[in-house]
Amino acid sequence: MRDTNVADEVTRAAVDLFATQGYANTSVQQIVEAAGVTKGAMYHYFESKDDLLFAIYDRMLSLQKAHLDEIIARGGPVDEVLRAVCVDVIETSIDFLPEGTVFFRSMHMLTAPRQQEVTRRRRAYHDEFAALIERGQAEGLYRTDIPRPVLIAHFFSDVHYLSHWYSPHGAEGKTLVAEQITDLFLTSIRTTDVAS
Repeated sequence: MRDTNVADEVTRAAVDLFATQGYANTSVQQIVEAAGVTKGAMYHYFESKDDLLFAIYDRMLSLQKAHLDEIIARGGPVDEVLRAVCVDVIETSIDFLPEGTVFFRSMHMLTAPRQQEVTRRRRAYHDEFAALIERGQAEGLYRTDIPRPVLIAHFFSDVHYLSHWYSPHGAEGKTLVAEQITDLFLTSIRTTDVAS
């Protein structure tokens, strides 16, 4: 239990420091001091600062992918499945808002192999998301006059923009916001026949 806490404390300290002073301006020494651990303890879990930045995103992406797979495995009408996926990705993005903010601001500083790994894993998620839209298009539910990549970008741009305006202390909770954004997205991609 204590070992897991070390990794969590290091991650939390890194997120705070990367958010306030930037990835490039944060040293490993500052991270371990803020976490209250030794460099040796940190290096037991993270090989480098690069490894730590990747781990911050990996945790969120792994959770979202696991949720995606679970939702799809439950089955059901495609519109309900896509709705559940959209709500989940927004809620988990809000849960990991500081991590997501840090990552998107600093992703370009990852080593090339790490950037390629992130791209591969995001593409795998987007491919499953695209398959749901394709299924809905085949059933006549979703519009086909706009390319699927544009429809997907439309949704995920809202997700990535959350950190610019959403506040956990605001009047609306994460589930309400997730449902509202999802409703706007699904309404925008449904065919006229379905919308009416």
